[in-house]
Formats: sequence, structure tokens, C-alpha cells
Amino acid sequence: MITEVVMPAMGADMTEGTVVKWLKSEGDEVSRGDILAEIETDKTVVEMEAYGSGLLRKIVIGEGTKVPVGDLIAYIGDADDDVPEGASAAPAVVAPVAEAAPAVAATDAPPASAPVSTGRVKASPVARKIAAERGIDLATITGTGPGGRITRADVEGLSAAPTATPSASPVVATASSVAPVTLSGEDIPLSSMRQAIARVTVRSKTENPHYYIDLSIDMTQAMSVRQGLNEEVGDAGPRISVNDMIVRACVKAISKYPKLNTTFADDHLIAHADINIGIAIALEVGLMVPAIMRTQNMSLLEISAATKDLANRVRGEGGSLSQEENTAGTFSISNMGMLGVDNFQAIIVPPQSAILAVGAVSPTPVVRDGEIVVRQMMKASLSADHRVTDGAEGGVFLGEIRRLLENPVSLLV
Repeated sequence: MITEVVMPAMGADMTEGTVVKWLKSEGDEVSRGDILAEIETDKTVVEMEAYGSGLLRKIVIGEGTKVPVGDLIAYIGDADDDVPEGASAAPAVVAPVAEAAPAVAATDAPPASAPVSTGRVKASPVARKIAAERGIDLATITGTGPGGRITRADVEGLSAAPTATPSASPVVATASSVAPVTLSGEDIPLSSMRQAIARVTVRSKTENPHYYIDLSIDMTQAMSVRQGLNEEVGDAGPRISVNDMIVRACVKAISKYPKLNTTFADDHLIAHADINIGIAIALEVGLMVPAIMRTQNMSLLEISAATKDLANRVRGEGGSLSQEENTAGTFSISNMGMLGVDNFQAIIVPPQSAILAVGAVSPTPVVRDGEIVVRQMMKASLSADHRVTDGAEGGVFLGEIRRLLENPVSLLV
């Protein structure tokens, strides 16, 4: 029986994807779970798994082609199955060629003819205003903005060249003068990742009635245990981070209070058998929250190794993410402690029902037994979906995380 392979949704916000590379060729044997292709989403490159078995009879969409989610990209079936008529491979590398053509044309065109060939000089409103004030012909300027658009910086850069205007120098010659600061007034186009982040965060804040609970956690003993573990492990294994201990504490707390590991679905909650912890990872182009899968079966050292492997692959080192890692998170953690942030509230990652935000561990004066002492304190904030839990339930859950971290030996068993 012939089976259609369609562009899968690799995330709640994904609307289209690009076939980066086919890892199977036409005629190859395919088993359920095999990696068929690498798919580029708005945020990353994800491995696409096969959901059926048989032969890869026909590749309909070639490499480099972007198609909407749900569109046909290939056929899997038996050797004697008939492939539907009209199924033909799309030309490879469609998207890159389309993007590269304008850049080549702009480079090869003679500068003097550029303004004439466009028919209309493209310039920002502020660039036109400055040019008019200074008597500058925009047709003589080569724009550096998107699509050759003339920006404010282009006009000011031209007018800054040596000219016969000595009257301008006395204005900036005073001892108390401040160097002029000019910010770009240009529109900033959003990257595909930033557009994806915009869609998913708006969806979360619109659909999920968030509530927030904050508390402080005494990490003094946890930091001591962490140091001892790292000294014991040495160079033989991954070093334990504070975030690894937080992940382990969340896993144990979820095991005790599994309601925080569910998804809201109108008249019922979808309970998840596995605890897949999403880790917020900041990149230069945006934020990703891939998941460490089945953390309930991992020790602290295994969580540490899995976290580092996940982060490396998100940054393009040592492989790509699987579809499961990119879509199957059940609870997430966002840690901004490395940035020196004390406290913040995170936005829930749909379709999950909660996320934990943690800040930096820092020496803080606190009262213990009537005396002021310095302890290593960390602030934590739980953002939860009020359709799934109430504040009291969230408070008990967050209190359990604090209990585990303040008694770190419990994380080792």
C-alpha cells in the first residue's frame, strides 16, 4: 500500500519547512523510526522520522525546497505499488537560488547606473529629509540598506566628507561638548526565528492564563555538594552544573506532583508518561527550548551529559535535533543566572502547562536562628497555566523543588 509522506509540524508554531537533505534515496528500504531527511524549520534543522515501513518509492520535493506543513514530499510503499500520476521531484535548491540572485545582480551592476536602473530611488523618509536639507542628490548615493535602500547613515556618511563649510567646526569645539550619537531609524526586518518566537509567545500569553509564584532557595549545601561531585568526577565525566541539579530537582518534584507534567485539552488533561524537560537555550538569532527526553530514567550525571549534548547540537556542533526533542517537551526550565539576573518570570511553552525560571546564585545576608548570616541564595519563579493547576498546587510544587535543592543528597538517589 502506497503511503504519502508529508511535511511534518516540528513545533506548535511551524507553518512551513525546507528539505535540507534526503538521507534515504529512492528505492531504499525504510523502517518505521528511520531518519528520512533533515528538515529546516524557522529555528533549526531537525531530523524527520519515517512513520511507516517499505521502500522509498518517490521523492516529490527536492533538497532546498520550502513547502507548507502537510504538503506531500515523498511516497513510501511496496515494490509493486503504483505511484500516483503527476508525482515528480521538485527542482533541487530552489530557495537558495532565489535568494542569491539579487545579491549577484547588485554586485555586478555599475554603481553610476544603479539609480537609473531602479526607476525610483529607494530611501528611508529620514534619509530623504536629511538629503533635502543638505542639498544632496539621492541618485548619487549607493544605498547599503535592504534591497539597496538608502539609509540615514548613507546620507550622513556622504555629507561627512571634507567640504568647504568651516562654519561647522566651532559648534563642536567647546570643552563641554558631547560627541553626537546617531541611532539607525531604519525598519528592522524580523528573521524567521524571531517571527516564530513572536507567534508562539503571543499564543501562549493569549491562550494560557498564567499565574506566577516566586520564592528564594538556599543553595549553600547544593553548591558544596556540586563542588564535591565535580572533584570526584574530575576529567572522567561531565562537570555538574547548577542547572543540572535544578533539572534533577524538577524531575523528582514532577514525579511526586505529575499534574505539572500535563497538557490542557478542553474537557480533560493529557497526562504524559515521560518527563521531557525543555531547556531554554539562547542563540544570537533567538531562543530555542529543545527537550531532554525521558529524564525520569536519568541520574544526575546522565542529565549533565545529556544537557551538554543537547546544547552542542542546538549550536550546530555534533549533529542535529530529532523531531521528538524539538516538539515533545512536557515541562521547561529557563535559567538566566549566568547573565547575573536575580529574578524573572518566563512564558509557558505551548502546549506545556508550566515553566520554571531561575536566577543567579549569589551570597546574600539572611536571618537564620535570629542571626544574620551569609548564604548562597537563588530566586526561582514558577509560571503555570491556571486551567491546569491553582496557586496552592503550584506553591506546593515549587516548595518541593526548594526542599530537594536545600537537601541536595536527595538528588543523588
